[in-house]
Amino acid sequence: MKVKYELLHKDGNARYGKLHTNYGVYETPMFMPVGTLANVKTLVPEELKEVGSGIILSNTYHLWLRPGEDIISKAGGLHKFMNWNGPILTDSGGFQVFSLVKNKKDISEEGVKFKSHIDGKPLFLTPEKSIEIQNKLDSDIAMSFDECIPPNSTYEYTKESTERTLRWALRGKEAFNNERQSLFGIVQGGIFSDLRKMSALETVKIGFDGYAIGGLAIGEEKNVTYEMVDNSIKYLPEDKARYLMGVGEPLDIIEGIERGVDMFDCVLPTRLARHGNAFTPYGKINLKNAKFKEDFTPIDSHCDCYTCKNYTKAYLRHLITSKESLGGRLLSIHNIRFLIKLTEDAREAIKNDNYNDFKNDFYSKYSN
Repeated sequence: MKVKYELLHKDGNARYGKLHTNYGVYETPMFMPVGTLANVKTLVPEELKEVGSGIILSNTYHLWLRPGEDIISKAGGLHKFMNWNGPILTDSGGFQVFSLVKNKKDISEEGVKFKSHIDGKPLFLTPEKSIEIQNKLDSDIAMSFDECIPPNSTYEYTKESTERTLRWALRGKEAFNNERQSLFGIVQGGIFSDLRKMSALETVKIGFDGYAIGGLAIGEEKNVTYEMVDNSIKYLPEDKARYLMGVGEPLDIIEGIERGVDMFDCVLPTRLARHGNAFTPYGKINLKNAKFKEDFTPIDSHCDCYTCKNYTKAYLRHLITSKESLGGRLLSIHNIRFLIKLTEDAREAIKNDNYNDFKNDFYSKYSN
């Protein structure tokens, strides 16, 4: 089935809704953990379910290179291959590809030339190829192939790129061939409000099962991020899911929800965990800090995750400073749960028409 979004309640622009998928119904706003190589680093599916994960992400570019879309297809698709009995979203590979492009002349109307980050092998990715790979992976949500440009790009190049992304979106939709899968379009436009508006309106004209806002939270100022979300989201239909790509900072999630975003994803919770950092209601803490050496309290006494129920900061610090992999694993459980719980609490606030109070209370405690 195609993913269907059901809007149930609004508090200002903040939305509470449900996503109907092949694997059940999931409430929004939601945070989606990232499993780049068909795994959320160090965690097994049962642990992801325990922290409340709904949709998880995998990466088209990385799975194309290893193990290859044909092997995953022979395994019965990505769900069976990675043993995940829940919805999966695959990104288009665009973000990774463009980080590997050495020269703008390698970006043409046809597609993008670049070299593999693994062995330097020349590769060529087109909108059609990206969709073909995702169709074979058999994820629940596939993403259009787009160009993600640096925030310091000129207006001229941003306009050229945004218009090309629209043409790629149309080509990708025409190539799309999987009845079980949904296809989301991506709004680009850099840091220019008129290009964001143009991209949103034209992407909606093409017609997709949901819409993402891309090319943000990649180095621009926070106020610019929020302004560009505003200048994209107001042109998107209310009856389709809205996804802000690559955003995982708690304050950014709070701001995105206030503006009407339904879905978020980011590698941040597991990446921070591997470096000994944990989210708390009062900001991030670094467990490597000596002050935690004899701290026999949990990361957050109010957190319901496995880590906080069973382990102290002192023990976690011992694991991290000893370079024991269990440390990053336990912190990953906590950090993912923190962001998922944040969206759960946001949903309750929206349903009770007090999202603004919820936001202000979070800001009063949290130090970024």
